[in-house]
Amino acid sequence: MSMTDPVSDLITRIRNAHIAKHDRLDVPASDLKMEICKVLKEQGFIEKFQLEEAGPVKKNIRIFLRYTENGEPLIRRVRRISKPGRRVYRRADDIPPVLNGLGVGIVSTSKGLLTDAQARKERVGGEILCEIW
Repeated sequence: MSMTDPVSDLITRIRNAHIAKHDRLDVPASDLKMEICKVLKEQGFIEKFQLEEAGPVKKNIRIFLRYTENGEPLIRRVRRISKPGRRVYRRADDIPPVLNGLGVGIVSTSKGLLTDAQARKERVGGEILCEIW
């Protein structure tokens, strides 16, 4: 089964796991998903992630979710910006801060996946994949 939009699939699986109060979830692995998980971990939205062997060829990413002391998910909202039918590219000067800096935007640049703040600091633009807060 082919997947049209793996980034939206990852976002949806994380959102659904938070709603169901799961401690962890498994998603099919890809390099892009690994990079997104790395950014989420650096920003403190997930506890950790690891690559799991699911068969002779297939690999999964096991993502361990984080919650507040009250049991509320740390990720309140995730919004997909650039979609397969409508790609959204911005120059470094035009990348807006998410919720005035309270959230994080993930930008695909020539230097790899960066947060919106890192992209503005390094003065590189790119495709805005999603916003998280």
